[in-house]
Amino acid sequence: MNKRTFIQSACAFILGTSLAAGAGLASAQALTPIKFQLDWRFEGPAALFVLPAAKGYFKAAGLDVTVDAGNGSGGAVTRVASGSYDIGFADLAALMEFHANNPDAPNKPVAVMMVYNNTPAAVLALKKSGIKTPADLTGKKLGAPVFDAGRRAFPIFQKANNVTNVSWTAMDPPLRETMLVRGDIDAITGFSFTSLLNLEARGVKGEDVVVLPYPDFGVKLYGNAIIVSPKLIKENPGAIKAFLSAFTKGAKDVMAQPAAAIEFVKQRDGIINVDMETRRLKMAIDSVIASPDARAEGFGQINAPRLSLMASQVSDAFATKNRVNADTIWNGSFLPSAKELNILPAPAKK
Repeated sequence: MNKRTFIQSACAFILGTSLAAGAGLASAQALTPIKFQLDWRFEGPAALFVLPAAKGYFKAAGLDVTVDAGNGSGGAVTRVASGSYDIGFADLAALMEFHANNPDAPNKPVAVMMVYNNTPAAVLALKKSGIKTPADLTGKKLGAPVFDAGRRAFPIFQKANNVTNVSWTAMDPPLRETMLVRGDIDAITGFSFTSLLNLEARGVKGEDVVVLPYPDFGVKLYGNAIIVSPKLIKENPGAIKAFLSAFTKGAKDVMAQPAAAIEFVKQRDGIINVDMETRRLKMAIDSVIASPDARAEGFGQINAPRLSLMASQVSDAFATKNRVNADTIWNGSFLPSAKELNILPAPAKK
């Protein structure tokens, strides 16, 4: 190769590299940034969101999604309402409460996809307490953080099961299961797949715990949903559709291979107990994501009469300033097609 040919080749290489870099930059710039707020820490169920981010599903849909840990559904709702986050994951009851207590808020989030078709809320007690059924809770001392979803909705559970004369003890979340083990309280409320594993981590055998899931005892509340900012609905509805489509693709992967999905959670929090978080994820899938109610209504979707009943129940149980208007809570127009939403794994054979 002579000197002139070498220089021409080098220039062509540099130009090609620059063009490729420029194209990559333009492609990156074309991605729509989305700030997403989880309801809680990077635990098993967070795989539903970190997997599609890690696998590039969001980017393939034209989105640059940042997934941040949360500290409760109430926080996720208020952060989306404030505009600091575009999309979030929160308990539907918390969203309803925000709407009813803040009627003049300019940016009230809206639920666009149901993920936990049933609330994970449950009452948990140790078998040695003698508590076996909801009726056994009458006259007992219960404990939970004041913002706990199960505690907030307990009046609905209480009414459905004729439970009376219950007293409450409040504590920070890390102390809930510890106080139950110590005998300071008779029972606790919490997410079933969180509190049960937390009790086991404190040395209690699973067979020594009584779990009374709300859905099994007449409380058909919806659980966590994907919520979005009205600002995003107005300014970029296509981004919402793209997010839900990519999320659905990722959720299918998670439910097909939960153990593999946990590796993506570990990438976000390297100190998690992989075995425990795999169990937590599987419990969430079985109990609230691929539940019988979810199979009847369809993944991601809601039943209008059931939503209206929940709105009325939350209004009463949470003593909201205004009655919850179910019509303002839900917008299902961004959901993927029925074919895309057909992702629930086959029921386990009994």
